[in-house]
Amino acid sequence: MKMNHTVLERFLRYVRIDTQSDAASPTCPSTMKQKDLGRLLVMELHEMGIHDAQLDEFGYVYATIPATTGKKVPVICFCSHMDTSPDASGKDVNPLVHRNYQGQDLVLPDDNTQVIRLKDHPHLNDQIGNDIVTASGTTLLGADNKAGLAEIMDAAYHLVRHPEIEHGAIRILFTPDEEIGRGVDKADMKKLGADFGYTVDGEQRGSLEDETFSADGATITIYGVSAHPGFAKGKLENAVKIAADILAALPKDRLSPETTSDRAGFIHPVGVEGIAEKAKISFILRDFTEEGLQQHQRVLQQVIDQVMPRYPNSRAELVVKEQYRNMKKILDQYPEVVANAREAIRRAGMKPIQSSIRGGTDGSRLSFMGLPCPNIFAGEHAFHSKHEWVAVQDMEKAAETLVHLAATWAE
Repeated sequence: MKMNHTVLERFLRYVRIDTQSDAASPTCPSTMKQKDLGRLLVMELHEMGIHDAQLDEFGYVYATIPATTGKKVPVICFCSHMDTSPDASGKDVNPLVHRNYQGQDLVLPDDNTQVIRLKDHPHLNDQIGNDIVTASGTTLLGADNKAGLAEIMDAAYHLVRHPEIEHGAIRILFTPDEEIGRGVDKADMKKLGADFGYTVDGEQRGSLEDETFSADGATITIYGVSAHPGFAKGKLENAVKIAADILAALPKDRLSPETTSDRAGFIHPVGVEGIAEKAKISFILRDFTEEGLQQHQRVLQQVIDQVMPRYPNSRAELVVKEQYRNMKKILDQYPEVVANAREAIRRAGMKPIQSSIRGGTDGSRLSFMGLPCPNIFAGEHAFHSKHEWVAVQDMEKAAETLVHLAATWAE
């Protein structure tokens, strides 16, 4: 397939717009600046002839690439998210294109202590001769997930300009707040009106992910006993110190992100706050099975039961809330969704690499909301960090895959 790609120019525009989400904000979107990118995307969709593109009050972009066939074809959806992670600054991103990469370490000029080293990023071995986009050293790049946005826009531009490619109606959905776990909280599934979907938010070229972690959030709230420190002997039971004891009692050689890989899940403390009277520890629990999640919950309760007898006048409460579930449970019921994606990747000249995600996507929740939704590669690497990078050629291959995918469904 010969495409006159627009993906790089779009990507360079999008990453310069600060769209960092904020978990502490109660609004949707969590930051109004995400709508700045939403408005630009709607304008560009209108310019390419997709006239129903709209940005709603919650920061979601909806649009339709009209069908070019009279066949009855399932409506598919291409989805990416507009926000970037709170883990590193997304303000004043200065993207750099390193042409004809030859395996060298990439020293980022605005902070030369930030070096993207080949030994730390083995996928760079696959990029010799390609063009690598990075940030300049003081921010993340935003390839997660603005690479996906640019690829969907590039594919839409090609399909609109080439009506001879037969395909059914394709819905576009761009979401806010994915990075803080609220990406589809306000998605209007009736308005979307799609049968099957694909998030474009993956890593390695050719990869296709049909399985995610299942995820829960957990909170341990500790109610200590406060007393004036000058008269506290035999009375004070400091909730902050109890929290520290609970954290210290967690397994050291297993069940943490830094000690697990492949299909092993984990218990990960992500925040601690408190005073002597009351403290709270926030965790994320991850596993590929619900049985694994239940075991992680039991481990937390065992730690509480181990620690709290030392503090007879204090108490601790564990509360666990569901976040998302493994999409594979749904996708196995619709094997054609993944099969068509594999075929599209092959037609774009790659060998499909099918794998599981040690994380989640909007597709995890969309699958359980009635839209079976695996994840297709976007080419993004080293997400959430100043070392984030993406290859131009990988973005182009992702856009080509989406065009082939549209045609495959029509066939």
